[in-house]
Amino acid sequence: MKITNRPTIADLRALKGKRQLSMLRVETLDEASAAQQADVDMVSVPPSLLGPAFREVAPTVFAIPGLEYGDYVTAEEYLRAAFSAMRSGADAVYCAASMGIITRLRDEGIPVCGHSGLIPSQATWTGGFKAVGKTLESALLVWQQVKALEAAGAFAAEIEVVPTEVARLISQRTSLLMISMGAGAGGDAQYLFAADVLGYNRGHVPRHAKVYRNFALEYDRLQAHRVAAFSEFRLEVDSGAYPQAINEVGISAEELGRFKTALGD
Repeated sequence: MKITNRPTIADLRALKGKRQLSMLRVETLDEASAAQQADVDMVSVPPSLLGPAFREVAPTVFAIPGLEYGDYVTAEEYLRAAFSAMRSGADAVYCAASMGIITRLRDEGIPVCGHSGLIPSQATWTGGFKAVGKTLESALLVWQQVKALEAAGAFAAEIEVVPTEVARLISQRTSLLMISMGAGAGGDAQYLFAADVLGYNRGHVPRHAKVYRNFALEYDRLQAHRVAAFSEFRLEVDSGAYPQAINEVGISAEELGRFKTALGD
């Protein structure tokens, strides 16, 4: 794999408190390429997207694949997945598992980004899919989550749907790079999903999301053309208009005659 001058953990840590970093969730090579060309600092990716093709289109963007909670169970499973991701071009891994597993990953030299605030896989403990940190007790819970991740050896933590000022106070008091998703400008980086940025998310659109382009209209237009093209194809098959001679492979009369003879015709 081609070696490029991608940011390191040390580089990102040196930027803490100096400027807001940008981060996107990308799920296709086209999105990864666009993030690279737009000089986005970091991307979250599904592990399956990593590999030579990914690094060909996004050679210098800092990539964090998610080791999704529930896909792995034991520390050994997380370790194998993390090593595989790092070999495929990851710069760190996202992990919302136990502190013990995060420590195991750290002990092997694998940079880990944890999660605090609204943690989707653990949302039942904080009241469901809603903001966390709006009371003293819940704000202290977020602080305790961050300190636990710090002690476990994580280098960063996503801080999700937390009041801006709570996120700011926490970020000022931790060495972790705090990646804000719906936590305002209180963190060190701003994180959005490409599906929201590009306007093609057909499901729930979170309050912190911002649409910069309306790809949904373009996708609807393309889908209408797709349906029309498929319909025309079916109608031509029904009528015999397709295939035409230009679409077929020919054979000389002599060779066809020889073949018929071989078949006994």
